[in-house]
Amino acid sequence: MTGRVMLDVAGTELEGEDRDLLAHPLVDGLILFARNYEEPEQLRALVRSARAIRPDLLVAVDQEGGRVQRLRDGFTRIPPMAGLARRYAENPDLGQAEAAALGRLMAEEVRGLDIDISFAPVLDLDYGCSTVIGDRSFGGAPETVIDLAGAWIAGMDAAGMAATGKHFPGHGAVAADSHTELPVDERSLDEIRARDLRPFIALRDQLAGIMPAHVLYPAVDEQRPAGFSPCWLRDLLRGELGYAGVIFSDDLAMAGAAGAGGPAERAEAALEAGCDRVLVCNDRGAAITVVQRLEGSGLARDARSVASLRGRAGTPMDETVRARARELAEQLDPCHV
Repeated sequence: MTGRVMLDVAGTELEGEDRDLLAHPLVDGLILFARNYEEPEQLRALVRSARAIRPDLLVAVDQEGGRVQRLRDGFTRIPPMAGLARRYAENPDLGQAEAAALGRLMAEEVRGLDIDISFAPVLDLDYGCSTVIGDRSFGGAPETVIDLAGAWIAGMDAAGMAATGKHFPGHGAVAADSHTELPVDERSLDEIRARDLRPFIALRDQLAGIMPAHVLYPAVDEQRPAGFSPCWLRDLLRGELGYAGVIFSDDLAMAGAAGAGGPAERAEAALEAGCDRVLVCNDRGAAITVVQRLEGSGLARDARSVASLRGRAGTPMDETVRARARELAEQLDPCHV
């Protein structure tokens, strides 16, 4: 068996059940949340204890910035990406340079605790209707998203962090929040291809990972959201676009995944559709059920390696550049007074 599951732990230290699950050969990923963090040394110790059990463990966190930043005290408050879109509109070259600096700062701080990746950047376009995407997006124009996300990725790379683009093929054109319901995007494939797919196509070679959306696109697949759809993952993403990196499911505990059945059925459907790893978060019973169901399954074999996502040694930022990046983050923070 090879790893197929990324899961979470409840607290700031590992408990016995945590240790047992992390030792299971089907589990090779750990995603961290705000509840796992008290202060840097504590989190560093938590990661160290997890790696003592599984040296090959891929450790992740959502540290996009804005509303989605799990690690806050002691970390730079990264602003929403919409602020960079406004800077880009005024001066594209400056906007890209600032995106690279903030991407590098975020990644350097996260890598400093031996966390491999932040699931970033968001490549969704902002259509002005999505409550869950909104200011997480780099903008409404594909060219803007490509330029800013590409610069952000370059900054991450300089800090030794691989990038994961989300949410394929684009979550920004639907108002519903896939955390609480299943959004339905009625557009044709040609419409999606003309706009939303362009950042994924342009940046595919720079993305070690891609995460599909829990969104239904009935013009392409009437029954299955993108993260459970062979049409989207095997035929289009792998086949037509030639993407060779790792495909992560979005969290299978989200309401947008409920149509695929219970936790085990969701995991099987995602893996059969083409996902390489499934995320099961905030539901320990579901995580155990998924691991038990996949034991002995053909789906537990021949998993794509996550080696390309493991953290690397980066080049430390110059102190003056780091200070300027922190000043910029403060300037762009809508909560800053």
